[in-house]
Amino acid sequence: MTGWIVGALFLLGGFFAFVAGLGILRLPDVLTRMHASTKAGTLGSALLLIGAAVVFGDLGVTAKVVLTILFLLLTAPIASHMIGRAAVRTGVPMWRGRRAAREGGGT
Repeated sequence: MTGWIVGALFLLGGFFAFVAGLGILRLPDVLTRMHASTKAGTLGSALLLIGAAVVFGDLGVTAKVVLTILFLLLTAPIASHMIGRAAVRTGVPMWRGRRAAREGGGT
């Protein structure tokens, strides 16, 4: 039974990590890429780490996994905010569809 749970956690974690990488490659501007890398990447990493904690079943490994997930949850939003803020301040070109939607022109 544990093997199925670990397999499901690893597959889901790998899927979300793949989606994060695909989002970085395919999305048009820095703000949308930032969302893909932060949200899907953090969830994928957390699922993979939880799967590792279940495999090892050791208290020390589980404590390190919990601390690592907390670190990711605390730092990923701050880092993505700072990346987005730096992109806007330095004038990185944004996707034209975003500007048209903001001005009421639609996409």
